[in-house]
Amino acid sequence: VQLQASGGGLVQAGDSLRLSCATSRLPSDDYAIAWFRQAPGKEREGVACISSSDGKSHYADSAKGRFTVSSDNAKNTVYLQMDSLKPEDTAVYYCAAELTYGACSYYGSVYYGMDYWGKGTLVTVSS
Repeated sequence: VQLQASGGGLVQAGDSLRLSCATSRLPSDDYAIAWFRQAPGKEREGVACISSSDGKSHYADSAKGRFTVSSDNAKNTVYLQMDSLKPEDTAVYYCAAELTYGACSYYGSVYYGMDYWGKGTLVTVSS
């Protein structure tokens, strides 16, 4: 299983950006794809997650109202639409897949149970 995040870049505060997570064909019909980010000097944190089993999505408080996660199954791609970006959104963004339960299990500030991780894409938001 391979995942590749892309779409990062340098934007100004208030701008929008759409990240893509392209996956290889997943071996399970039940899966969840989560987005994480890690800012310099900080712990990695979960941002958003979408579950294939019920189509529901979950967002960290920092993402609610500004970020939208969606999937295009035909393209094996999950997107993270980020609007009203803030300088504090600056981080390397990663996508990861959970293939056991197909659930977004969020506790604390992370999504648990991720089985596969992709390389990150850097998002820089200038003030």
